[in-house]
Amino acid sequence: MRACCPAPARRRSREAGPAPMSVTPLSFDQVPEIVETFSDAFHDYPVMRYVLGDAPPYEARLRRLVELFVSGRAWRREPMLGVRDAEGALAAAATMTLPEPRDPPAAFLALRESIWAELGADARARYDAFVSATQASAIAAPHHHLNMIGVRRARQGRGLARVLLEAVHDLAGRDGRSTGVSLTTELPANVTLYGRFGYEVRGRARVAETLETWTLFRGALAAGAGTA
Repeated sequence: MRACCPAPARRRSREAGPAPMSVTPLSFDQVPEIVETFSDAFHDYPVMRYVLGDAPPYEARLRRLVELFVSGRAWRREPMLGVRDAEGALAAAATMTLPEPRDPPAAFLALRESIWAELGADARARYDAFVSATQASAIAAPHHHLNMIGVRRARQGRGLARVLLEAVHDLAGRDGRSTGVSLTTELPANVTLYGRFGYEVRGRARVAETLETWTLFRGALAAGAGTA
């Protein structure tokens, strides 16, 4: 859901410098905002293109797929974090799975079936193939999994992803059940990028001719990483 009339930004003196970026928890009611943010951030991401295929309309189908991913976290009441811009619009977000995943309620299961029925059996089969490839390198010990982290394309390059990552690491570090944070990425450049934040490659798999995935893990003791 896009904001119609955002509040005007507060003017700051030149001496004040840029406004500090803060991460705030997001709630179930903010799912539409998260979906719009991720749909923009992941518009051309390899997994989305692979799962959805060539069937039109791509943008509408992308929003439904992202809605499925975000709703899975929201219905389980798992962590969802965001950073807002000066106008109050959601500029970046992250969603996570807890070390002890919660069973989804019936309402989410119904939504999931509805979305897959809309996207089609072929899309669901491709997604299942992707999940199967990533599960081969799944981290066995209890940990947090970073499902999605994305910054709107117009807001990229401003350090928002770094701020979100730091909040993710802090959240996981304060949970005594968690041994660290895992994630998967389908962009080779991200493997190097996440390495600067203490992540190590734990697995690599070829999903399809056009899609390869890496599983990365950052142990709870990787403090101090991410200063690059």
